[in-house]
Amino acid sequence: MGAVKKQQQQPGIARWRFALVAGLLCLLAAALVIHLAGLQVLPEQDKGYRFLQDQGRARTIRTEEIAAYRGSILDRNGELLAVSTPVHTIWANPRLLKETSADQLRLLASALGTPPARLAERLNKYRNKGFMYLRRHMTPEGAQRVLALDLAGVYSKKEYRRFYPAGEVTAQLLGFTNIDDLGQEGLELAYEQSLAGEPGKRQVMKDLKGRVVRDLAVQQEARPGRDLQLTIDMRLQYLAYRELKKAVAENGAASGYMVILDTQSGDVLAMANQPSFNPNNRAGVKAAAMRNRALIDQFEPGSTIKPLTALAALETGRWQPSTRINTSPGYIRLPGKTLLDPVNYGEIDLTKVITKSSQVGITKVAMDLEPETLRGLFYRLGLGEAVGSGFPGEAPGILPTRDRWHPIELANFAFGYGLTVNAVQLAQAYSVVANAGLKRPVSLILEQGKKAATNAPAESVVDAELARQVAAMLETVIGPEGTGKHASVDGYRVAGKTGTVHKVGREGYVDNRYRSVFAGFVPVDNPRLAAVVVIDDPTNTKYYGGEVAAPVFGKVMTGAMRLLQVPPEHIPPADEQLAKQLDERGTAS
Repeated sequence: MGAVKKQQQQPGIARWRFALVAGLLCLLAAALVIHLAGLQVLPEQDKGYRFLQDQGRARTIRTEEIAAYRGSILDRNGELLAVSTPVHTIWANPRLLKETSADQLRLLASALGTPPARLAERLNKYRNKGFMYLRRHMTPEGAQRVLALDLAGVYSKKEYRRFYPAGEVTAQLLGFTNIDDLGQEGLELAYEQSLAGEPGKRQVMKDLKGRVVRDLAVQQEARPGRDLQLTIDMRLQYLAYRELKKAVAENGAASGYMVILDTQSGDVLAMANQPSFNPNNRAGVKAAAMRNRALIDQFEPGSTIKPLTALAALETGRWQPSTRINTSPGYIRLPGKTLLDPVNYGEIDLTKVITKSSQVGITKVAMDLEPETLRGLFYRLGLGEAVGSGFPGEAPGILPTRDRWHPIELANFAFGYGLTVNAVQLAQAYSVVANAGLKRPVSLILEQGKKAATNAPAESVVDAELARQVAAMLETVIGPEGTGKHASVDGYRVAGKTGTVHKVGREGYVDNRYRSVFAGFVPVDNPRLAAVVVIDDPTNTKYYGGEVAAPVFGKVMTGAMRLLQVPPEHIPPADEQLAKQLDERGTAS
């Protein structure tokens, strides 16, 4: 009986346990459902689905910078002078990359073009860092070979690299950018804010290896930089650079520079420098080669100032181009110094003083002038103040003023010593003479819609008739008796002045070191171009401005007149003879 009762009670106990276990399992399932609902459905639940989504995004979604395209630099005719090209920069997370096998690292070094030992050394140096560059500015094809290795911790970033098609021809003027595409010198630095643009932002999703698997959204579009169009005419720039480089080499000079201005607009059409450098590959470049000497270097202009002194004399009304001056016996004594002419010119007029570049003659003119009268004219012509080109480091020059001028100081001032100018200032002063007394602002940047020489705003600073008289004087310098014969241009009347300036050493002026200068304009009747050529420290047998600098002017202006299609003013004698022969043949036939 007892056994029978136990058998009857056992099923009842099993059902109770079953119900308890089943109930607990249901409760657990319900709790799990409620928890999952809290995590994935209920928005206000602590650490609910919004929290989880935020945590997920924090681990996979990143905001990346979109590189901005840097504005191009062009010449006045639209020729590209500086342009940015897309490149890829390869970078890595060393903490992830250090787990890579030796064989994979060798493959990576090969794809990067880096010696394996060098790569291993750099990885060891940055082993505890989260970022390091592997290679900057790779071509897209090269970067793809690196990424194809599919190594953890190796990534690519799109950037831009600056390229200068004209190379060394425009190097000092344009300047250059650094590896981060930021302007460092020249116009690249001066107009950095305008050229650089503004980077954009995009949101991307990355996998565990840090690779972008999806572009989610562009938060801010990149704003490209604005293009910059210069007044430079690359045809004239190449021409000036070629002749300048040749002259510096032939004369064993330390350096040289040339500026060409459009007299009708004030535009700088060419600005060449020697020595130069390749801005696309600056390895081993010396700092001196990067200097835009035409605007940054200031120098004593020497005899190129004498025509401006003559202009100051004409303004007094006491002097005329035909006024006679006795230069005998070929020298003049002033307190502290004796000034000499190469020969005794005897009695000559003011025009011939300029033609022969007579020190004695111009000194006697200076002694008749008030110092402030002379200085005032120089200032009106643009000396002693920056031309406002906007170029970094532009030299304003030095135009001294004194309470009391000693005779030798005034004499030196009158023939170009004791003051300094840059080449653009001197070209602007000659442009005023060429333009019948009108002074126009100098510009390196082409105004919107301005495609050719135009009548830019001008200020009358000198009487037109007096300016024409000085221009006539300057034309005689290029003639048979003048010092600037080598500056002549077949078919055109040229006006200009030579200068041979002693250089300054530690103990004053050095007897055997010179700076050769020529300043002038062409054609005389309807001037189109004004230019200044400076050859610094020629060491060969020639050193006079008429022998060293004037030929550069003549060759460049000969080519420039053809390139700009300026009609000749007269037919050269050789061409006249040829024309006569052709005419005779035509008549005979």
